[in-house]
Amino acid sequence: MTLVNSPFLDGFLLRREVVNGININFAISGDGPPVLLLHGHPQTHIVWRKIAPDLVAAGYTVVAADLRGYGDSEKVSSQAPHEAYSKREMAKDQVALMRALGHDSFAVLGHDRGGRVAHRMALDHPDAVERLILLDIAPTLTMYARTDQEFATRYFWWFFLIQPEDLPERMIGSDPEYFLRRHIGGQVKTPHAVDEVAMMEYLRCYQNPETIHAICEDYRASATIDLDHDLADADRLIEAPLLATWGEYGVVGDLYDVEKTWREKAKSVTGLALPCGHAIPEEAPKALLSAVLDFLTA
Repeated sequence: MTLVNSPFLDGFLLRREVVNGININFAISGDGPPVLLLHGHPQTHIVWRKIAPDLVAAGYTVVAADLRGYGDSEKVSSQAPHEAYSKREMAKDQVALMRALGHDSFAVLGHDRGGRVAHRMALDHPDAVERLILLDIAPTLTMYARTDQEFATRYFWWFFLIQPEDLPERMIGSDPEYFLRRHIGGQVKTPHAVDEVAMMEYLRCYQNPETIHAICEDYRASATIDLDHDLADADRLIEAPLLATWGEYGVVGDLYDVEKTWREKAKSVTGLALPCGHAIPEEAPKALLSAVLDFLTA
């Protein structure tokens, strides 16, 4: 295997591993207790570039992976009922990856879509998830069940991306750079948090029509099969200690009592607002790092 240094995560190597039947791209570094980092939409694993090296310096083995369909991970064929992009399947990928790397149990940080994968992972693989840190999300079932006009307006893509194939794919594909920049620009509340070099890397991935389709399938799954799974587990609580963080200036923290929503889903919850918008790892990396290290060593 040819190992390549990551151009974005200082000290990390880029690797690929076939797990759960697909090829997952990831960056890895460190020697210590394992921590898995899962990004959201429309980012890739490089969203962790400002925090991952510091976690390594603090003594952890850090794996920052691209979710299936995102970044340089494999794009899987998918149509209704969207099982291929269910959070159950996406969680299987990441658990299998960590096991392939020799880690049967680990801590997980999940931002945005990655947080939803991490939520399902904690339910389906409780022995694997030692600690769970969720960034700027409330539970999927809760957010859909409590949808009102304000949420539908401010999170319009939750309802746009789930439209039948290939309506959103064609519309985004006509100008992916415009959609990407508008999407990120609307969520980030900290000037210059996403520099042009990172933006261009996100765009490199976002311009792939297979990625656009995978993203739509991810959201379609969240509005269908994921809700079925969540309803089936409505009475189950996450066993792992959970830290729920949210951006003080973001939509999720504005519209929901985030800590309370997770207390309905987990046995042990700590909540913390951070001084930023939605993109916590890019907007408030120092505050996030401090909170993560305190939580992992508590």
